[in-house]
Amino acid sequence: MSNNVTTVSSPWSAFSGPNLGYVMEQYDLFLQSPEEVEPELVSLFQQFGAPVVVEGEVAVASHTAAAPAGDYKKVLAAVKLADTIRTRGHLAADIYPLKNRELQTAQIEESAFNLSAADLAEIPAAIFFKDVPANVKNGKDAIDYLKAIYTDKVAFEYGHVVATEERDWIQAQIESGLFKQALSPDEKKALLDRLTRVENFEKFIHKTFVGQKRFSGEGLDTQIVLFDEIIKTAEAKNVENVRIGMAHRGRLNVLTHILNKPYDMMFSDFAHVSNDLFMPEHGRLEITKGWTGDVKYHMGASYNRESGMNVKLAYNPSHLEVGNPVVLGATRATQDDTSKPGQPVFDRTKGLGILVHGDAAFPGQGIVTEVLNFAKTEGFTTGGTIHIIANNMIGFTTEHYDSRSSVYSSDPAKGYEVPVIHVNADSPEAVAQVGRFAANYRQTFGKDIIVDLVGYRRHGHNETDDPTVTNPETYKLVSKHETVRALYGAQLVAEGLVSTDDVAALDTAIYAEMQAAYDHVKEMADKDDHHQLEMPEELKVDFPQIDTAVGAERLEKINEELLVFEENFEPQKKLGKILEKRRDAYASAKIDWGHAETLAYATIIQDGTPVRFTGQDAQRGTFSQRHLVLHDKNNGNVFTPLHHISGANASFTVHNSPLTEAGVVGFEYGYNLENSHVLTVWEAQFGDFANMAQVMFDNFISGARSKWGQKSGLVILLPHGYEGQGPEHSSSRMERYLQMSAENNWFVANCSNAGNYYHLLRRQAALLGTEGVRPLVVVSPKSLLRHPLAAANAEQLANGSFQEVIEQPGLGAKPEAVERIVLGTGKVMIDLADRVKDGEGFDHLHIIRVEQLYPFPKEQVAGIIAKYPNVKEIVWVQEEPKNQGSWNYALETLYELSEGKKLRYVGRPAMSSTSEGDADSHKAAQSALIEEAVAEPVKVK
Repeated sequence: MSNNVTTVSSPWSAFSGPNLGYVMEQYDLFLQSPEEVEPELVSLFQQFGAPVVVEGEVAVASHTAAAPAGDYKKVLAAVKLADTIRTRGHLAADIYPLKNRELQTAQIEESAFNLSAADLAEIPAAIFFKDVPANVKNGKDAIDYLKAIYTDKVAFEYGHVVATEERDWIQAQIESGLFKQALSPDEKKALLDRLTRVENFEKFIHKTFVGQKRFSGEGLDTQIVLFDEIIKTAEAKNVENVRIGMAHRGRLNVLTHILNKPYDMMFSDFAHVSNDLFMPEHGRLEITKGWTGDVKYHMGASYNRESGMNVKLAYNPSHLEVGNPVVLGATRATQDDTSKPGQPVFDRTKGLGILVHGDAAFPGQGIVTEVLNFAKTEGFTTGGTIHIIANNMIGFTTEHYDSRSSVYSSDPAKGYEVPVIHVNADSPEAVAQVGRFAANYRQTFGKDIIVDLVGYRRHGHNETDDPTVTNPETYKLVSKHETVRALYGAQLVAEGLVSTDDVAALDTAIYAEMQAAYDHVKEMADKDDHHQLEMPEELKVDFPQIDTAVGAERLEKINEELLVFEENFEPQKKLGKILEKRRDAYASAKIDWGHAETLAYATIIQDGTPVRFTGQDAQRGTFSQRHLVLHDKNNGNVFTPLHHISGANASFTVHNSPLTEAGVVGFEYGYNLENSHVLTVWEAQFGDFANMAQVMFDNFISGARSKWGQKSGLVILLPHGYEGQGPEHSSSRMERYLQMSAENNWFVANCSNAGNYYHLLRRQAALLGTEGVRPLVVVSPKSLLRHPLAAANAEQLANGSFQEVIEQPGLGAKPEAVERIVLGTGKVMIDLADRVKDGEGFDHLHIIRVEQLYPFPKEQVAGIIAKYPNVKEIVWVQEEPKNQGSWNYALETLYELSEGKKLRYVGRPAMSSTSEGDADSHKAAQSALIEEAVAEPVKVK
């Protein structure tokens, strides 16, 4: 059989004599009056162009004959039939193990095209193939051959792929026989061994640990085979890192047989014996743990194969698909070389991402579409992801017709030109072939591909669930259906490779191996001290003291270099003036937020820490404050000043992200987990946009350290501030992050000064890669971006440090006179500063800005309060409604600090919305709370 079969370039080679003359006449008519030409010919003319046969273009086998005169319609019909088999044969393919779907065969029958077997036999095979397979003698053989390969245990959808090169490659792989590389006898025996281990692992747990949840993969046992082939193929192509994301189902089997977590180590998790006692001595397996822990089917692992390839299964919460972008971010981090100045060097061959989806979740969860949309974007591509749909044909108890509106679970991917391969999970050899095919396609074209592994679910949603209650018909079929191990064992017996006794002996031996592993667990149980994991000592420190000062000369040089453009580069006139003002601003102590931020990044990359910054419009900044990437006004060319800082020792990149929050936040979190030495920053366009990514904060960023031992230093910027822009664009809902604050899990800051923000970023960069690292949530400003009272000076940047609290200048000079201390955070404190000016007339008042909300700087605040002996009341002021913002979070600490003094709240009343909806109402409310906060206490007579 030829190994280079491709689609024939045109069907015209099948025509000769009168037929060819007639078709050429019809083409001339088509050019003048297409409506007068038969629709079949119009279709061919549109697809293949003029009916011109170039000599030698098509090699017609000697045993084929030219089409008889007058039968051109038969030829056209045959071409359409072949095309239909290729594009719709998947609807008639044998891909359903339970045989519980009606196959659509009628549309690929000869009769549907008014053809007979005799008609096809008279048509040359060369009309269907450029290189005719050796066993194909004529058109009838060709159609039978195409049916055989397109309706077997594997079904293909690739007609929606636009690139001709890709379609031709896929078609050649399928029709040449390259796809169906036969396994050797030894490979078949190894495959039987693998399936026996997979099945017995599930059976052993089911029998030994009765009623314990494991979300078994039974019914999709060949998922392990699929992983095996993908990873081996990638390994042969020198892929260094594989990052896997998957849901619960089958996860324990993947941990055991793909990540090589030993049987005794896995069984110890069920037996409540510390799995540390069973950690392999070879050191290639790594499992992280938190002190609160998580259920076993959420856990991940990392394994170094003998070749050096590293394979990781990501830790995952019960919101199953949300792990997808985390895995892709980690994959991208393995592909980026961030060690040199400028843009990171991206090499897609360094890493491969594999995502396993549920069949109900793939079309149902929007996060899936978000990650599909990443595929070709510069900042988020991973050079092709292999998506596996673990297709149980059911979602919990929901049948497919209630779960989606499409034929297949995979259909949403077609809009992204992702080829889809459906495969019967009861056909191990076909699954192995598909695994190799998928890995080869990804490596060849750098694109996503989907494998729809079609099987069933042997038990209920979990092992305590009875599925016959809701899906009785399906489970009648399941109860009678042999396992894939039994089916494949019988196949090998029929092929004469093994005997029935061999199959049974293998089954018994592997089960005994697992029993021995569990016996070992029971023996070691007495040696388990059952100690409770505790929070690391490094995290018990509220504030790591870090020197973030930078030499004045170094800063001044950086500032000048940021204003030097490459030759012939001309920024937009207005922007050029804005940037030029930064030279004067540096000297006149008017360094605004964007300016200070840029200087911070410059010093950080000089210190050798790479920076990755993403977000919607992050390059310019939502409020036109940043301008990290400049555009030439004449030709649109871009220039990034931070790529040209002398002494830089690491990369800097900033990407405008797709208009998605959950996907991008997850991606950046994953990137930071994988490369913990990169300062990874995500900025919400407005702070409330993070609402769309709340699951990432709830399930990953806030608690991953305590649940899974996963360390992150991700920076989250959430623009926040009440400027009369309505309910959404006022509040970042900071109360949500404060509510999740515990165990020193992250920093939550709300700076009122650009210099303090500068040092906060430098502090975060210094913490990366240390045990004390933690995420940083910054309630960042809008109006303060350019506010004079929020500006920094060069001395502050050069010699200062991050201040957890800032006392209002000009106040508190007469300690005996101070009767009220006002505390608050963020933009409202600048409103207060603007109100009190130099402090004249406000001897009764002192103001403390709390710049770091979590961990709350209690001791520092207490020390300031202690300086004022006649204080009668402590006031917390905020612009957010009383039931929002930081009041409820700070209340307990404030009560302790007040020590019997009157404690009072000043701000908006409790509201169901986050703010007023119009500017006038906002101004009135804001003015009222400011005046109440600074008013002199009423003297009691």
